[in-house]
Amino acid sequence: MSNLPVDLTAIQEARRRIFNVVYRTPLYFSPSLSALTNSRVYLKLESYQPIRVFKIRGASNKILKLSIDERKHGLIAASSGNHGLAVSYMAKMIGTTATIVVPTNAVEEKVRAIEEYGAIVVKHGLFHDERFNKALEIQRATRAVLIPPFDDPDVIAGQGTIGLEICEDLPDVNTVIVPIGGGGLVSGISAAIKSLKPSTRVIGVEPERASSMYQSIKNGKITRLSDTTSIADGLATREPGALTYEIVKQNVDEILLVSEEQIEKAVYTVMKESHLIVEPSAAAAFAALTEKAMIKQGEKVVVVVSGGNISMKTLFRVLSKYG
Repeated sequence: MSNLPVDLTAIQEARRRIFNVVYRTPLYFSPSLSALTNSRVYLKLESYQPIRVFKIRGASNKILKLSIDERKHGLIAASSGNHGLAVSYMAKMIGTTATIVVPTNAVEEKVRAIEEYGAIVVKHGLFHDERFNKALEIQRATRAVLIPPFDDPDVIAGQGTIGLEICEDLPDVNTVIVPIGGGGLVSGISAAIKSLKPSTRVIGVEPERASSMYQSIKNGKITRLSDTTSIADGLATREPGALTYEIVKQNVDEILLVSEEQIEKAVYTVMKESHLIVEPSAAAAFAALTEKAMIKQGEKVVVVVSGGNISMKTLFRVLSKYG
């Protein structure tokens, strides 16, 4: 992996560290989606994690590395919802406190789930950078340990364990499709896959309305967007992390953009064809598979199902529109 700070060794160490916390999720072959795309489609079901989302991998790797003294000060995180859910889950597991800064328009189901694990929820701003600055302010006042959502080597290494499992369960995989928010998930997965099977193509996916990584790669520098409002709230990051940008630039073969309508339609299609409930952030990868990706006949494709924490309001609207 060149000189990047997240390599195969770090990812393998992360797997050993989080072994008793994180599930090894199924890699499910989907006959219906395979027929739709004239390929062989496999679903990496991170929606089957204890908190129904991949974020538990990176958060647990970071948190389990903390010393006993660090843990006593509690944890602080900024999140659109899923990362906060992972941090609050881990805080309860190790017996400490957590404060999670979420947007003012956060999905209520995610907020309730965070509070169920005993965390304090602070609503602030609409975008990640606003939440992150508020979390830093709370950290300075409380000395809590900040757990970054994506731009951190330990978090990225934790997410990379998904790539290890994909390569072990499907050694001849041709293409892996991964949604991109801040870039932690695709950075970790691509780091693992390019180390083990460099010929495998890694495709990242962003909403057209939240294409900060795509624009950054296109412009050759980290690019900040003014507005990234999207149905895929977990992907709505105004700018990628410095570390994730460098890893994506080196390891990701292509980034595809999908529309809001394509994401909505993908939520319905996956539910209809595979009987899976996925959140819009995960559905973006399915939208790219069916609408944008150039997949060869018979190719083995893995779609990373990043999470299943969809709001009932959004699910009802999608079913009413397409069902």
